[in-house]
Amino acid sequence: MEYRREIDGLRAVAVLPVILFHAGFQLFGGGFVGVDIFFVISGYLITTILIHELQAGQFSILNFYERRARRILPALFLLLLACLPFAWFWLVPDDLKSFGQSLLAVTVFASNILFWQQSDYFDSSAEFKPLLHTWSLAVEEQFYLLFPLFLMLFWRRDQRVLLAVLAGTALASLAAAQWGVAKDPTATFFLLPTRGWELAIGALCAYYMSRPGAGEYAQRTRELASLAGLGLIGISIFAFDKYTPFPSVYALLPTVGAAMIILFAAPPTTVGKILGSRILVGVGLVSYSAYLWHQPLLAFARHRSMEGPSTALMASLVALTMVLAYLSWQFVEKPFRNRSKFGRPQVFAFAIAGSLLFFGIGLAGHKTDGMRSVKTTPQQQEVLRTVTASPERAVCHTKGLDYRKPQDACAFNATGGEWAVFGDSHAIELAYALSVELKDSHQGVRQFSFSGCSPSYQRADLNPGCSDWTRETVDFIAGDPHIKEVVVSYRLHSALFGDHEGIYPRLPDEFSDAKRSAIWASYKTILNRFVGAGKRVTVVLQAPELPRQVDKLIRQAEDPRTVDGVTLDWWRRRSAYVEQRLGELPAGVRIVRPESLFCDAARCYAVKDAKALYFDDDHMSVYGAGLVAHGILAGQARACETGCSLKSTAWTSTPNKRH
Repeated sequence: MEYRREIDGLRAVAVLPVILFHAGFQLFGGGFVGVDIFFVISGYLITTILIHELQAGQFSILNFYERRARRILPALFLLLLACLPFAWFWLVPDDLKSFGQSLLAVTVFASNILFWQQSDYFDSSAEFKPLLHTWSLAVEEQFYLLFPLFLMLFWRRDQRVLLAVLAGTALASLAAAQWGVAKDPTATFFLLPTRGWELAIGALCAYYMSRPGAGEYAQRTRELASLAGLGLIGISIFAFDKYTPFPSVYALLPTVGAAMIILFAAPPTTVGKILGSRILVGVGLVSYSAYLWHQPLLAFARHRSMEGPSTALMASLVALTMVLAYLSWQFVEKPFRNRSKFGRPQVFAFAIAGSLLFFGIGLAGHKTDGMRSVKTTPQQQEVLRTVTASPERAVCHTKGLDYRKPQDACAFNATGGEWAVFGDSHAIELAYALSVELKDSHQGVRQFSFSGCSPSYQRADLNPGCSDWTRETVDFIAGDPHIKEVVVSYRLHSALFGDHEGIYPRLPDEFSDAKRSAIWASYKTILNRFVGAGKRVTVVLQAPELPRQVDKLIRQAEDPRTVDGVTLDWWRRRSAYVEQRLGELPAGVRIVRPESLFCDAARCYAVKDAKALYFDDDHMSVYGAGLVAHGILAGQARACETGCSLKSTAWTSTPNKRH
């Protein structure tokens, strides 16, 4: 197969944005599309090799899988081995169990299925998964489990049938991705049926380039087409972000861009010269190892840093990634590709032994619950048992364009209840806790919650489906005569200013003042709609955020029965924007401040009285939400006069005047 320097340069264009995206550099908001470029390159290169072998009558399925083992496994096994001591010493039991499950999945190339079940790729929790990036290896290997057999089946038949089936399958996969990004975005992101079309684009390029006379273009055509391809990739890297519905038709930009470079770039073209430069070719040669090393380095740094890794540290880890990538390529990848050093029996023996080793270690991590009895004290275990989310969280929460309609919302205690809890994911545990508090009175509670949906009545949010759900649900609640009480709970500080970083608030430069004003205006509109419909409205302000996941804080505390979170001073600075504007809320809205229950005069706590107030770093646990729910009902029972402020409790109300 003829070597093309520009393809190695394209690998560099793929891997560097992925690394910088995972490192948190906001300029590369669409850096995740590098994986899509890799899929196209992989489909092109491997299909080219298969076609050459089929044309020469030399194709062997055993040879194919031997090549895959030589290419994929040595560097992957080295990476897994290097992760083990850091996982043992730095991960808490829950994370160690998750890591063990990742090891299990990686060894059978099913990590994309595991991560589909565990979390969204763009969730903040995903940043802490050392092996998250192996999902793309799983997609590739699942594709190559079937693709060579497909080529063998159709190769000796009519070539037009092969092309039609391949193109038809690619179009069906793209259509499934476009449909699935609304129905189930997480499954669509991770799974082969909605990713296969990207590999198929590369395969179609290879099929075309194998035809006699293919690739004979005028120089001007090569120049314009290859520059256009590079431009499409650039647009996707710098214009896309985590809110872009992906992979959908949006993924055509990086994939078609990569295909245009493969088809039209050549050494004499501008793009060919850029991609064929020594630096980019060098990065491309080590791109596989670089891709393997970057995520564990970044994830373990996030686990270790109480305040969140600094930009300088993340930049240093990016540089370290490239150093480790070179060493891995030079001393592991290259030797294992040399058949004179490692024969087929040795390669397959190595593959089997390594897979069994890591499968066994992963199974042990899973079965022992992350070595919980070894890594935690009895006191810690007692407190960790209270780190619980609502048992109905997975069932009752909604997200995406195919969201749960408000009339189908979960109802606790009784259908058609008089209580509605409305908001983003911060409403989930509160709804459940309220239902427990009201169980004996037989008052029904309905949960209306949408994942990551900031107040967006006027389409101020980019979260797919969020604005439509908000308007539908607000109208439904306002128009339902059975609903008398509405509790509104948002992660409002993050909606206005972005996620916190460690113990420090993120500066407000992530969002423009115009966007912040639009979100606040939507918030007031929602509350006005409820009040105008005659509902009694209670606003639960955001609970103080923690510097790290609560289970990590518990494990590090000298006394796990009382664990600090952040200072009250920090939290009040983080809350200043909201506090200064509470007077703008509609008259009569009751306000609950969880900080009054979770903080003393100096500190806000993660654990009090041996019970966790949270189940991660910002969502209240069932116990913490129960304290707030009790405060809501206690404040209501005391029938505070309008304008009063019960400083001994968490409950206040807005003055009885128009705004």
